[in-house]
Amino acid sequence: MNKMKNIILPASVLFTLLFFWEAIVRLVRIPLYVLPAPSSIFMALFKDWKILLFHSTVTLLETFIGLAIAIGLAVILAILMDAFQNFKAAIYPLLVLSQTIPVIVLAPIFIIYFGFGMTPKIIIVVLMCFFPIVVNFADGLKEVDENIVNLILSYGANKLQIYSIVKIPASIPSLLSGLRIAATYSITGAVVGEWLSAQSGLGYYMLRVKNGYMLDKVFACVVVIVILSLLMNFLVNLTLRRGKK
Repeated sequence: MNKMKNIILPASVLFTLLFFWEAIVRLVRIPLYVLPAPSSIFMALFKDWKILLFHSTVTLLETFIGLAIAIGLAVILAILMDAFQNFKAAIYPLLVLSQTIPVIVLAPIFIIYFGFGMTPKIIIVVLMCFFPIVVNFADGLKEVDENIVNLILSYGANKLQIYSIVKIPASIPSLLSGLRIAATYSITGAVVGEWLSAQSGLGYYMLRVKNGYMLDKVFACVVVIVILSLLMNFLVNLTLRRGKK
């Protein structure tokens, strides 16, 4: 019953907002280039689904590659910080400091060095996803029960075995929690990169239709971005639930 309520109540609010939005646009006769009605947005989704699908695949490819690289780097760095405290003391403050720099400021620099291809977008995704993963995973490694570690040490386990048998498996939920946060940022990172330099992708398509004052298509693009972000979050949550089992 509670699950149904959690679905029905937000859906009711959403449909109510869409109804009033549609009604106001039609009654006031707001032009399309100022504010499109929800019906116009859904019509644009229906008409342009092939174009949106093409640009979505480009954005998703950048997202998955960037997220995979971020996970790999975060796992390696988190293990190193947990294994070597001096290394953590040297690196962790720099990681925190890096979060004070807006990624959009760094994007033009990446374009200068890496061109207008897919590489700058992937780097932006990596930067936006890396921090929450490494911090959560490092905290998970730190919070592993020391009694279990001491027990396996008493059986003659080396450092590699401690991590492979005890610490890493026990910290998987923390890794997935960080990944859940990163997944929300991942699509946004790719789109931001496409705003600055791209020849395809949802960010590129959004700018192109915006410059033509086709706001129904701009909103349609926003809807697709929201759906993809929710899909990424759903996939991580599904993995998280399976990991807990």
